[in-house]
Amino acid sequence: MAQPTFFKQSPSLTLAEIAASAKAQLVDPTRADQRISGLASLDEAGPHHLAFFDNVRYAGQLAQTRAGAVLVSERYKGDIPPDIAVLRAKNPFAAFVALSRDWHDDALRPQSGFGLTGIAVSAIIHPSAHLEDDVTVDPLAVIGPDVEIGSGSVIGSGAVIAAGVKIGRDCNVGANSSIQFALIGNNVLIHPGCLIGQDGYGFIFGAESHLKVPQTGRVLIQNDVEIGAGTTIDRGSLRDTVIGEGTKIDNQVQIGHNVTVGRHCLIAAKCGLAGSLTLGDNVALGAMVGVNNHITIGDGAQVTAMSGVKDSIPAKGRWGGFFAKPTKQWFREILAVEKLGRDSAPGANMSSQDAKDEGGQ
Repeated sequence: MAQPTFFKQSPSLTLAEIAASAKAQLVDPTRADQRISGLASLDEAGPHHLAFFDNVRYAGQLAQTRAGAVLVSERYKGDIPPDIAVLRAKNPFAAFVALSRDWHDDALRPQSGFGLTGIAVSAIIHPSAHLEDDVTVDPLAVIGPDVEIGSGSVIGSGAVIAAGVKIGRDCNVGANSSIQFALIGNNVLIHPGCLIGQDGYGFIFGAESHLKVPQTGRVLIQNDVEIGAGTTIDRGSLRDTVIGEGTKIDNQVQIGHNVTVGRHCLIAAKCGLAGSLTLGDNVALGAMVGVNNHITIGDGAQVTAMSGVKDSIPAKGRWGGFFAKPTKQWFREILAVEKLGRDSAPGANMSSQDAKDEGGQ
């Protein structure tokens, strides 16, 4: 049985055509008519593949690759096998990605899981819902009363869009997602299994019982946001939970009630954002960062993976650790603790003769 291919096939292009598209220089013009029919990594590429190289740690893979052609940096002067066509580009990875986006545009956003256009027969749509032209609704999706969905949007199988939700144009809602109490802009990508608009975690604690605080806010998701699979975004309590335009959220992220996420932020997998905190614009959080409630992370700040943030971070701060602090301070403390451990280890201060005597006892 042939291996299945889930995305459309790459075109067959000459190196001259690829060089022009990638704004790269073909080092050996006599190879201009050589054809490339796919993209691959250095270690898996074959004679008809294009690969890229932009990190010297993979120089060994470059020396052994069987790729037909490789995009490399203009400044790289190391050895490249003579049978490989060389395309020099200012940023090889960016050029490679631009080609990939052009060749595999069907992989950039979720599609109908059934290859449908229009409304599946088994979809349930309330009579008061308004769907513009060119909306696709996959089988078994449920769309509630007074929902509005803009043209070009795709609602995946098993998704539930609750009463009053507004979804803009050219959006994708992945299979088995649930959206309620939310207003969503244009070109928003929501991957499978996301839960948006459920209760925030609000209680008044008591010795015998805990009193639930009503959560009457909404979730506002601005244009061009992408939300990874399995992510949960709670609605606000008194004010809204807001995700700013252009922000990209990875899989399995938890965003609590009343959180404000600025524009063009990057939030990696398994981050947890506690309630009522604020991220500025262009903030980057590494995987598994936990952020305390009621604090602010300033514009352009970055937090390293697996950090615990309990204090506000200034704009453009570079923090990390548990609990997080400026990275330079964190690194100094780590080195100091390592040195203390070495100095206090048994036998660390013994003379060579003492060590011999100790070992002989």
